[in-house]
Amino acid sequence: MAKTRVVVVDDSALVRSLLTEIINRQPDMECVGAASDPFAAREMIRNVNPDVITLDVEMPRMDGIDFLSKLMRLRPTPVVMVSTLTERGADVTLRALELGAVDFVAKPKIGVADGLKLLAQDITDKVRIASKAHLRRLSLNPPGGDGGADAATARPAPTIASLGRLSTEKIIFIGASTGGTEATKEVLMNLPPDCPGVVITQHMPPGFTRSYAARLDGLCKIRVAEARDGERILPGHAYIAPGGFHLSVERSGANYIARVADGEPVNRHKPSVEVLFKSAARVVGPNALGLMLTGMGADGAKAMKEMRDAGSYNFAQDEASCVVFGMPREAIAEGAANEVLPLTQIAPKLIERLRSTAGMSLNRV
Repeated sequence: MAKTRVVVVDDSALVRSLLTEIINRQPDMECVGAASDPFAAREMIRNVNPDVITLDVEMPRMDGIDFLSKLMRLRPTPVVMVSTLTERGADVTLRALELGAVDFVAKPKIGVADGLKLLAQDITDKVRIASKAHLRRLSLNPPGGDGGADAATARPAPTIASLGRLSTEKIIFIGASTGGTEATKEVLMNLPPDCPGVVITQHMPPGFTRSYAARLDGLCKIRVAEARDGERILPGHAYIAPGGFHLSVERSGANYIARVADGEPVNRHKPSVEVLFKSAARVVGPNALGLMLTGMGADGAKAMKEMRDAGSYNFAQDEASCVVFGMPREAIAEGAANEVLPLTQIAPKLIERLRSTAGMSLNRV
């Protein structure tokens, strides 16, 4: 079987040698070149035509974001970003995902050599996933456009009629992994300000979810924040599981509250979609709506079937619009999905479903 051919782009000689060694140790991949800056990388990519590129976010001469936006316009190639675990690093990484990077690995600020060795499994898993990913720009921004607040002006926000009182009865549950930052953004940007509360588990490491939530908060009509343990889940608000913690939902009197807790990884993930969706089945029952978006693996698929068995109505993203058709495929195979839809149809169908059930009295269980 042909090996996955990887080019490493990083201004640190140490990081280049470590990544080269980690990649070459895998039986199914090889590092075919390592470049210290985007200019050297450009020639190398042209000459060796890699399957995947690992790209440092912050480099001299041309930063990784400028290079990525040019690459995705001129020669779309699966990219795994290698980012620093800083607030600026998180913002830049999210911009890279908007531009079409498949995923990212957060390298430690100190102890880089040991840190990267510990991350070897993560790095090589993400290179494998990237090599099979559907390259599809989900970004709402024009190529090379500035991210952040300007992104909101890239496409006129649709006017969405309010939903009214029914919002307090329902909760929307979203699970996502690879490609999910953009997929979730697409859904949330098309929800009205009085939509039901939304709880989200997106596979992300610690240090990135706060920036991600802040970015979405600036783009959406609903408020978006990292979930805090014990807070009430309110209509018009979305709550994102903090990296490194599980998120679930509990009852407290007449209200639903967010439960943010440490614990062992579930399906190798923390946060895990399985944990969130199991709580939906147990606590919210027929008042839940489930969304399984793009992602590798099967995290949450079985629990989504439990949600459906408990009376929820569930949507899965279709293969054509997924970056990686893993989690939705497994959910569909489990019989967990009521509907399978392209990403751009999920929010409209979700709203349609909410309106169609507005007259139904679904008492909390």
